[in-house]
Amino acid sequence: MDTNFVEKTINELGLSWYYSYYWLYQYKLSKNYIIPYFQKIGFDPSGKSICEIGSAEGGVLFAFAEYGSQNCLATDIVQSRLDAGRVIAEAFNFPISFISHNILTDDIPKEWEGSFDLVILRDVIEHLEEPELALQKIKKLLKIGGYLYVTFPPYYSPFGGHQHQIQNFFSKIPYLHWIPDPIFNLFLENGRLADVEEVVRLRSIRLTIKKFLSAVKLSGMSIKAFEFFLVRPVYKYKFGLNPVRLPKFLSFNLIREIFATEASFILVKNT
Repeated sequence: MDTNFVEKTINELGLSWYYSYYWLYQYKLSKNYIIPYFQKIGFDPSGKSICEIGSAEGGVLFAFAEYGSQNCLATDIVQSRLDAGRVIAEAFNFPISFISHNILTDDIPKEWEGSFDLVILRDVIEHLEEPELALQKIKKLLKIGGYLYVTFPPYYSPFGGHQHQIQNFFSKIPYLHWIPDPIFNLFLENGRLADVEEVVRLRSIRLTIKKFLSAVKLSGMSIKAFEFFLVRPVYKYKFGLNPVRLPKFLSFNLIREIFATEASFILVKNT
């Protein structure tokens, strides 16, 4: 499907710019980067069952459905974003289910267990207080041999504190979240309350690559592939910047934690 046609149709649906903007960059990222990445490692999404946790408007899943994936499930805790995604999917007659679900606190429905070839967890796990529990519950969703695709910004990377959410002058400063709490809290003033609360919550979670790998070990899943980026793939659609991988000669753990704006992992459920 031509991207210009898709964008034109989205604009004609009358959704707010917020939903349209986020849906469109999700869709482009999925179509131009995520799906080709999986094809490169030998996973053909056509005919496969796909679930995205923290899907928002579901643009990522839309690209998979467009490619021919079946049984596409989008889950999120924000109902308004799910509703916007449902409007878009129905406009194109794509069979994507949008369901409100919290991976940490809600039970896994029986019909979801062992049902998916691929689960996507893109920029979500750093928001979860119990990443170990999240991975263990997600494992239940996967078929044997199924993949979990996880991306996140390590906490000590330039904007790993998500200070950009505050959207004031100081939010544009990289590594701002390294400073002590009393000073950091001053920079959060005048931000939207919900954004400030989320930044403070992430400061308590502080998900690092090391912590993530510990959670992976506890989950019993294995790592099939991983990448670290100086410039994230999604920045192409947000800021017009081409992705840049962290050079292999800089692949020391400390360097990754500080300079990788994205850590990307594909996990496999072996048993």
